[in-house]
Amino acid sequence: METVKRIVFLALLVQASLLPMLAFAADADPIQDFCVADGTSKITVNGLVCKSPADVKVSDFLFRGLNKPGNTNNPTANAVTPVFAAQLPGLNTLGISMARLDFAQGGVNVPHTHPRATEILTVLQGELYVGFVSTGNQLFATTLYAGDVFVFPKGLVHFQLNVGKGAAVAIAALSSQNPGVQQVGRALFGSSPPVGDEVLEKAFGINQKAVQHIRNNFKA
Repeated sequence: METVKRIVFLALLVQASLLPMLAFAADADPIQDFCVADGTSKITVNGLVCKSPADVKVSDFLFRGLNKPGNTNNPTANAVTPVFAAQLPGLNTLGISMARLDFAQGGVNVPHTHPRATEILTVLQGELYVGFVSTGNQLFATTLYAGDVFVFPKGLVHFQLNVGKGAAVAIAALSSQNPGVQQVGRALFGSSPPVGDEVLEKAFGINQKAVQHIRNNFKA
């Protein structure tokens, strides 16, 4: 009996010690002044390999171009210009990134998630209908105007739609150097190999013909 009690106590102790790590799980804190990403390295790590400090230049901390509109000539009439560690090597290990979002009239940033980041969006121009869906399937949505700020919690499905009479522009800040993005529709209907027809038919209450029709929209 005493042995069982000791095992239970140790299990609870381990759980308690892990709670702070689970509560604050995010990009790891840097343990040096900077760790500029080495884009030429073939080594695979959780993040990007650091350059030698002797090879670091001021340009590693600089990105130019967010003043330029993205190309919205595409089916969703939307463009995202990312500034992640891949584009700005000096962001490596710092746990932040940003992006410019451009929308032609009627443009949409389709429902998607960022599995590794919370996003905070600031509208610079135009009107955007934005929202996210909680894990309880509750929609939190509103229309934003220039100067408005909205936050999308980490990992939740969210979207932005231009509902104004002209172009719209926004800036997003994200709590990861590599937030990741997964579009809901493309993940389910455009994966390789494909998700089984029966799964999609039962999930969405549609038939095989409808599944194939939707799949065709996601073919490269």
